[in-house]
Amino acid sequence: MTVRSAGILLYRHGPGGGLELWIGHMGGPFWAGKKSHSWSLPKGEYQADEDPLAAARREFTEEIGTPPPAADYALLGEFRQPSGKRITVFTAAAADFQPEEIVSNTFPLEWPRGSGTVREFPEIDDARWVTEADARDKLVKGQLPVLDALVQGLGVEGLLKRQDHP
Repeated sequence: MTVRSAGILLYRHGPGGGLELWIGHMGGPFWAGKKSHSWSLPKGEYQADEDPLAAARREFTEEIGTPPPAADYALLGEFRQPSGKRITVFTAAAADFQPEEIVSNTFPLEWPRGSGTVREFPEIDDARWVTEADARDKLVKGQLPVLDALVQGLGVEGLLKRQDHP
């Protein structure tokens, strides 16, 4: 059975005109202290009978602690991850999105492993706007095709138009 997730990748054009993306650092002890390839777009699993965009909005809210901005969301595509999971990704421009704080939902984990102590950890422990170059270093490798699809979808000409006419 294929595990399906849905997520939202927000983008904007930064002060210098370059592309910026809203991504989050994954929480928990495995990701603690890791800077490269430890960030993700806000996403989560959904059931086969559930609308993927509704699931993406719900998961964004749960992981960031703030609903996604009101925007016209476009389907970016479905992407197969190395684990076999499939992520349906929606995208929208969101220049003004900046939550006051990140308050993610949590997940239980026995930590330290084998201790019998179950602790709660945030799914996302940090989220922010990053440049495209930073996103290429920060995103888990399986999500780089999502970034490539966004860049290709916006097109160099489209980016130049947006930079010239903010």
